[in-house]
Order: sequence, then structure tokens, then C-alpha cells
Amino acid sequence: MTLATPCTMALHIPRTPRTVQFRGQALHVEELGACLPFACKPDNLREMCATGEHRIYITETVEMTIAEFDEFTRDLTRPQPWLAGKGGNVADGCLCVEVHAPGRPYLYVDPSGYDYARYVARLG
Repeated sequence: MTLATPCTMALHIPRTPRTVQFRGQALHVEELGACLPFACKPDNLREMCATGEHRIYITETVEMTIAEFDEFTRDLTRPQPWLAGKGGNVADGCLCVEVHAPGRPYLYVDPSGYDYARYVARLG
């Protein structure tokens, strides 16, 4: 019997600079080249049940250590000061904070003005 060796897969999803109008102001974002489903108010990553497909506009990227990411995703309903007042819907998509750590999935969080991960999409 031969065991397969672990392999990694790299995805390249284009990001396009855009300017969107949000609350009467021009906002510079990067549009993710793929639409993703969002989970509404998930408790953690294991309990995510996502639906629909939404365009994602990245307003900022937060890089975390593995420990920080795991702590964040253990309870996505816990208040996070760095999410407060961010996110929201624009004409055809969601304003999101991209969250990432080495070896972990990319998360796209739309707190919709709250201080917790109200809507979460996952890539990877």
C-alpha cells in the first residue's frame, strides 16, 4: 500500500482596485474576483452554514498569527474592537475585512457596523 504525500494547492483569485460609493463617500476597495456565500452570525468556523453568492469588496486586510486566528474563530460572536463600525452593503456586494493567518482559510468579514463577525465568507 502506498500512502499519498500531503500536497498543497495554490489558488490565484484576482483582486481589482475599485471605487464604490458608500454613505455618500467614495471608498477605495479591492474587488475579489470570485463571489462567495456568507454565513449569518456563525458561532465558529465549524458551525458555518453559508448561503447565496455575494460580491466582495475588501476594505482592509488583517494578518494574524495562527494563535490569534484560532482564538478569533473559536467564538466569532465575541466583540472585536477592530471590527466596530466597519462593513456594510453596497449596490451589488459587501464591504469586508479580509482576515488571514498562515495555513488558515481566508475569511471575509462583514460586521455591518457591529463589533463582531456578523457575516462571514470563507475561502479555503
